[in-house]
Amino acid sequence: MWLLRIDVSIMYNIRGSSWVTFFMVYTGWLCIFTHAQMKIPPETVQKWAITISEQINAIASKYSGAVLLQKKLKDVEPIIRIEDVDGARLVLEFADEIERMLGSKMKSMKRLADTAEDADLYHEYNASLQFDYFNALLVNTMDEEGNFIELGGEFPLEENEHFNKLSVNTLMSDIQVPTNVYNKDPDILNGVYMSEALNDVFIGNFQKDPTLTWQYFGSSTGFFRLYPGIKWTPDSNGVVSFDCRNRNWYIQAATSPKDIVIVVDVSGSMKGLKMTIAKHTINTILDTLGENDFVNVIAYTDYVRYVEPCFKGTLVQADLDNREHFKLLVEELHVKGEAKVKKAMKESFRILADARANGQGSLCNQAIMLITDGAMEDFQSVFEEFNWPDKKVRVFTYLIGRDMTFSENVKWIACNNKGYYTHISTLADVQENVMEYLHVLSRPMVINHDHDIIWTEAYMDSVLFKSKAHSLLLMTSVAMPVFSKKKETLSHGILLGVVGTDIPLLEVMKLAPRYKLGAHGYAFLITNNGYILAHPDLRPLYSDGKKLKPKPNYNSVDLSEAEWEDTEDNLRTAMVKGKTGTLTLDVRAAVDKGKRPFFLKNDYFYTTINETPFSFGMVLTRGHGQYMFFGNVSVEEGLHDLQQPDLTIADEWTYCETDIDPHHRKLTQLQAVVRYLTGKEPDLECDEILLQQVLFDAVVTAPLEAYWTALTLTAPGVDEGMESAFLGTRSGLMRVIRYAGSEKRVGKRFLTPVDKENLFTVDHFPIWYRLAAENKPGQFFFYVPHDDINKGAQKVIVKWICCNVTVHRLHSSATVIYDLCPTGKNTFVAVTSVTVTEGKRTAIAGAIGMQASLDLLERVLLSIAKQPNNTDCSDVDGICPLSCESVDVNCYLVDNNGFTLVSKEKGDVGKFFGEIDGSVMAQLLKSGLFKRVTLYDYQAMCKNAHHHTSGARPLFSPFYGVLALVKWFFSHFVMFLLEFNICGLWHSDYVVDAKAGFHASHRQKKVELMQPCNTEYPGFMYDTSIRETNSIIKCGRCQKMFVLQQVPNSNLVMLVVQADCDCSRQYAPITLAPREVKYNATVKCNRMKSQKIRRRPESCHAYHPHENAKDCGGACGIAVSLTLYFICLATSLALH
Repeated sequence: MWLLRIDVSIMYNIRGSSWVTFFMVYTGWLCIFTHAQMKIPPETVQKWAITISEQINAIASKYSGAVLLQKKLKDVEPIIRIEDVDGARLVLEFADEIERMLGSKMKSMKRLADTAEDADLYHEYNASLQFDYFNALLVNTMDEEGNFIELGGEFPLEENEHFNKLSVNTLMSDIQVPTNVYNKDPDILNGVYMSEALNDVFIGNFQKDPTLTWQYFGSSTGFFRLYPGIKWTPDSNGVVSFDCRNRNWYIQAATSPKDIVIVVDVSGSMKGLKMTIAKHTINTILDTLGENDFVNVIAYTDYVRYVEPCFKGTLVQADLDNREHFKLLVEELHVKGEAKVKKAMKESFRILADARANGQGSLCNQAIMLITDGAMEDFQSVFEEFNWPDKKVRVFTYLIGRDMTFSENVKWIACNNKGYYTHISTLADVQENVMEYLHVLSRPMVINHDHDIIWTEAYMDSVLFKSKAHSLLLMTSVAMPVFSKKKETLSHGILLGVVGTDIPLLEVMKLAPRYKLGAHGYAFLITNNGYILAHPDLRPLYSDGKKLKPKPNYNSVDLSEAEWEDTEDNLRTAMVKGKTGTLTLDVRAAVDKGKRPFFLKNDYFYTTINETPFSFGMVLTRGHGQYMFFGNVSVEEGLHDLQQPDLTIADEWTYCETDIDPHHRKLTQLQAVVRYLTGKEPDLECDEILLQQVLFDAVVTAPLEAYWTALTLTAPGVDEGMESAFLGTRSGLMRVIRYAGSEKRVGKRFLTPVDKENLFTVDHFPIWYRLAAENKPGQFFFYVPHDDINKGAQKVIVKWICCNVTVHRLHSSATVIYDLCPTGKNTFVAVTSVTVTEGKRTAIAGAIGMQASLDLLERVLLSIAKQPNNTDCSDVDGICPLSCESVDVNCYLVDNNGFTLVSKEKGDVGKFFGEIDGSVMAQLLKSGLFKRVTLYDYQAMCKNAHHHTSGARPLFSPFYGVLALVKWFFSHFVMFLLEFNICGLWHSDYVVDAKAGFHASHRQKKVELMQPCNTEYPGFMYDTSIRETNSIIKCGRCQKMFVLQQVPNSNLVMLVVQADCDCSRQYAPITLAPREVKYNATVKCNRMKSQKIRRRPESCHAYHPHENAKDCGGACGIAVSLTLYFICLATSLALH
């Protein structure tokens, strides 16, 4: 009423001309008082927070049984002992175990190589040999009459646990031959016959070392002998494209490290199919390089240009990143101008000479790969100036196209520089001809008879293995070359092939048991180049729609990209140099998909793995990673509790080695432990320390099963929404009880075998265990599991409105009626750590918690956060009665990392609070209540808009198009008659040329490609020293008040926010979205060509005085029909 009185008094004093002024003033006052500042009483929110704390902690404590477990641990403290973990000793023990394992693989390869060489020595080549063998593609294949086809006899196959449940024959190997190699060629038949001797060695190796996986022999003639034998599956086109000679293990074993400069002719004469072949040749050469090699690519016309200007005058490491980068640039090459090869050759020699002089590159083999359609002269003066007489640089030449006019000059260049000449006239010729250079580079090593053992970088073999489980398994291969020992061919340096075996890196890392490293500890393995073989933060896959695909650079991730806090590369440098030592770093770590950061002090211990190019490291975290505790119980007592139905142990850990004896392979780890302890399988090799720990943990945690069961049986039963109780211990033991049946549970995945993030694995402890370890023991940590966020609540916004129905608006304009307070689609977890103490040492024994539907938490909040209408408001300064059900306020429960557990809107659950209300979050950050933590991801994938264009010439008019089509048909038809052969038809370059013409008219298309990138993203942490705050935010014509109150004895805060003031125009949402780190051209160039410290392979075979360099390739003749030739010529002239 007082507002009305003021208005009337003013009206009496207004004259006609002042009505406008009065109206504006009146409207302003009305607006101010309409949005009069709401006052939320902090003391009311404080009372709510205290009561919420009492109730949710009571619920968590009751249903988890944490108090009981801590009491049991307290009772056994007199009989336990706590020891410091000696990281320096432990890293050497682990390294010795790994060295023994890898050493046994090397011995197996040596036996294979010796047997293959002896078999060849006593084998006489027979050009007319007839020999039936088991062709892996054809085995068990019958014709229409029910008879086995040739090379496809009966080959028994049986599913085998050790070989990823693939059907294999462990009594025999079989042979795979690529489609482009004739499977009854005399060279193939002689090689297969000779290598039959390997069968017994394969079987003997497997018996001596049952942990061996695939053993194989890759022949230089192209066939691949694999043990155990399998049925080979061709690709969708029925083609077997796998060629063992293209595999990294073959190439690395066959040659020493090398520096390669690829020189390609892009003059006008290289247009059309020639350029397509040239590009394919470059890509094939690049595919033969590895991380110990160095490369650059130069294109030339009448001037020289680097395909990557950033790499001018230098060599770069031929890792996967750089090779793929070159391939993209090569695709953009276009032809023009006149070819002047002399400048390009001089530039290539300068690059290699500078690398040699400056101690850069591989410091071993050096070669130039010249790709051209002809050379007008032999450029002898260039070689006299740069390469003769020592001929330190080999020159390999590739003559592209059918024109042989200048072939003699091209061949002369190769033969006078210890190289090899090949002629490539079709795309089908590329692969076989490129491989010739490897045989030439292998000659010095073969003549010396040096069997260098090589180890590959990590890789996924999705070509060899079709099963997803195996193809996505990271592995390394150990391989050894096989030479001809026949005296008559010694100077030719004949490489027979390469023997090898695969080692899954998961099996290697199992030799560094997780239980010895603590909740945040881990082990890792790197190569001599600093690239990661195994690391828990290595993420080799990315999601492409619904498919998981390997990242383009998955096996060239540098240690510095995972351990990015090591800004000075001290850890990386020491490990690459093969040193043994220790280092301490303060690090920012993150769990739960990188959402939850925390600060750790890590101690790094590292050493080298002898006889390999690898270095091993491990991390212990200060605090809980420093100690291990031990307690003794009888086997009988422990066995009884170990066999309870609620108990499991980590199946990815090695309690007992089940892979040695084939009879044990079908046992789970728990079954193996029980059979060993009961004496049924005394021959099992088991980890006695781990068994003692798991028995102790089983006894100490046994009372929880009875406690949980009593809760379900005692009236009135468990609260609605309660789903599971669980615990986990440092020994990988877990106990789980389901309070609700699977049909009633919302969190159906939680703690199931597919929920790897919440289980003990080789790589990590469960998320809930690690979160509990960083929280105060005895205090519950509440959070929403990542997998449960926003399930079923993304399209429809559901409100807390206590009535029978409520209206929800979908993304369209239609409205739909839903039930009030529907069943929640999210769950929450409450977990805490339990400890044991001896003297001044305290060690974490495990973590225990419960999981429930978020409806339960919401009911707790709603029952507390409202004042009845008869509340005494006389002493309250602000809104009274206050209720979270009111439309005037929004109430939230938010965790210490800023993620929302409870909100009126279901769609907010699991979201970062800054995305919900940027204005309040900005104020909390400004006041220091939440702190931003900057994190980095150097293995990210970013979208890149790529314009795709056809490289073919556009059709200028319909007439031109028709004329070009007729010309193409006649000329290629005649050439087809001239050069007809089945292989040429199969790999038809005519079809390629036709496709180029057809697609020429396609317009530019914008394609979003995913490419590796570096990103920066924020994490947030709550400052627990600030218990409460309230503030008013000015938002244009209104002001928003909020009150924040810490929920005692938890990681939660309660937020009550004024609802009727929209600040979204003044404050943008604060998100967790990563931001790509962009580099300017100079920085990007420096990063691309920077050479980090690396350790070169110890051996190098670049020269031998007895090498026969006269074997340098030759041209194949083509018989031409003169009649057809003139028909072709006349047709072309007429069309022109």
